[in-house]
Amino acid sequence: MIMSQKARCAVRAVLELSRRAGTGPVKAAEIARAQQIPVRFLENILWQLRLAGVVRSLRGKEGGYLLVKKPADLSMGELIRAVQGPVFAADCLDPSKGVECALKSSCVLLPVWESGHKAMMDVYDSTSFQDLLERGFAAYETGGVDYSI
Repeated sequence: MIMSQKARCAVRAVLELSRRAGTGPVKAAEIARAQQIPVRFLENILWQLRLAGVVRSLRGKEGGYLLVKKPADLSMGELIRAVQGPVFAADCLDPSKGVECALKSSCVLLPVWESGHKAMMDVYDSTSFQDLLERGFAAYETGGVDYSI
């Protein structure tokens, strides 16, 4: 399963909140503008992140969104699973799909899919938002920002 647009936008939104950690609540419109995410779509994502305990919201004129955890204590994998659920490299690895391949018992590809899935999740789970911030700071110093992993 490919990572959904919602999960990718959630990562960008939390990266923006990580950049602004310690400065007070950030309005959804500010996050949307900075990360070029449609506000309505972002509000849905932020609602889901609030339910998952990733962000909290404050009402009122000075309200907005705050991260619940420090950027160093929140991994991309944790965030992606909060928005999208489990991510699998192939449908046959996803038990919720109910896909039972007739070739499973003799499939030479299954170990490759499993290794690829493990490697992908290891990268996501070992990358904190603090790591991403540090990569961004280094990129600013060299003249460009690259949000890829």
